[in-house]
Amino acid sequence: MQKRKEYEFYIEDMEFPAQGIAFHEGEKVSIKNTLPGQKVIGRVLKKKPDGFQAKLVSVIEDVDYKIQPQCTITDLCGGCSHQFLSYEKQLEFKKQQVLRLFEAAEIKDFEFLGIEESPDQFEYRNKMEFTFGDFQKDGELTLGMHLKGRSFSIVTVDDCRIVDVDFREILKLVLNYFKELKLPHYKVMEHAGYLRNLVIRKATSTGEVLVNIVTTTQIDFDFSEITNMLKGLKCVGNITGIIHTFNDGLADTVHPDKIEVLYGRDYIMEEILDLKFKINAFSFFQTNTKGAEKLYGLVRDFLGCAESKVVFDLYCGTGTIGQIVAAKAKKVLGIELIEEAVDAANENAKINKLDNCEFIAGDVAKVIKEVKYKPDCIILDPPRAGVHPVALDYVIKFDAPHIVYVSCNPKSLVVDLKEMMDNGYKVQKVILMDMFPHTPHIETIVDIVKI
Repeated sequence: MQKRKEYEFYIEDMEFPAQGIAFHEGEKVSIKNTLPGQKVIGRVLKKKPDGFQAKLVSVIEDVDYKIQPQCTITDLCGGCSHQFLSYEKQLEFKKQQVLRLFEAAEIKDFEFLGIEESPDQFEYRNKMEFTFGDFQKDGELTLGMHLKGRSFSIVTVDDCRIVDVDFREILKLVLNYFKELKLPHYKVMEHAGYLRNLVIRKATSTGEVLVNIVTTTQIDFDFSEITNMLKGLKCVGNITGIIHTFNDGLADTVHPDKIEVLYGRDYIMEEILDLKFKINAFSFFQTNTKGAEKLYGLVRDFLGCAESKVVFDLYCGTGTIGQIVAAKAKKVLGIELIEEAVDAANENAKINKLDNCEFIAGDVAKVIKEVKYKPDCIILDPPRAGVHPVALDYVIKFDAPHIVYVSCNPKSLVVDLKEMMDNGYKVQKVILMDMFPHTPHIETIVDIVKI
């Protein structure tokens, strides 16, 4: 096969994260946005160590198990990729992909407890980060998600079905307001423009809503009118805060150089499993609140800690998991790189009157060297790349009898599990928790014991 040439492929299988797999002249080819059973035209992009990667050009023969998606723009929007599959089919594919990774890594002889459904398949997200832009170059202002296959085009998602009606109505109001004013959106490549993002957070338990409008400092603009319009908007929940974030960073990410509170407060309060959590605009918090309750319940069940045990919560974020298991532990020690997250974790521990929790800011790979406690249980909840090799080496050296690993990326998970198994650990139980319906993502919780 030659790069940039188009070929006909038959999709035989699927690998994580939802990559269709075909074979051509004995070579393996992975093609995103394809399904087993489809016949497609694909353009070869590059050679990889395990085969070729191609881009979907067109579908010649489709599958009969597709359904009508609820969202009318799912073919355009890069947010959801699997609304055209029944939820049962989505779960089936996710389960197959994770188990095949375990099989390929020769991780076996564990009890597989299946896959847990998200309590809500639609309107489940408690946070959405929308981007200002245009659909066509220099066209009218749009506000929404990146277009599939065109990273600089933005499609308006004012009927998005993975968020509730409050998100949709706020998006419409903000977009229409700035569209009339004809303010320029920020262009990443040119580093020019004003409007960057609209970020909305909503607490599932309390209904509190935080609206965050993100701009550069290239224009001096009075936000009093849009603030009053948002305050007057009828919502199912209650807008308790409106903030303006200034972001002049070059990267296409929401980074706060400065925050101005336009109305109310800069945080919302959420409740999970009888605990209260203060969440500001930039706190890490699971985006599926009801799903998080199930996820943390599973972790707590796996942990089963007695009151005499010391629990390490590594990559703890705002300390949610650590605080949820604190009632069953002698002491919880959390370590997290992001200082603001640790401040929030310690504040939330005070709100919940948990005096057996301590959260430390720093790189896990470095801080873990200085820890004086010896853990009885370790909770690992690392970013997608997995546990840093230095940190994993220290985790193993702690010789804790029990580890619970929570992973958002089964590819990096199996690599870390193999290293643990080579150092005297055994994978005892595995359960999957679907936190992200209509996407390829899945959480995997693993119960690990020292043998």
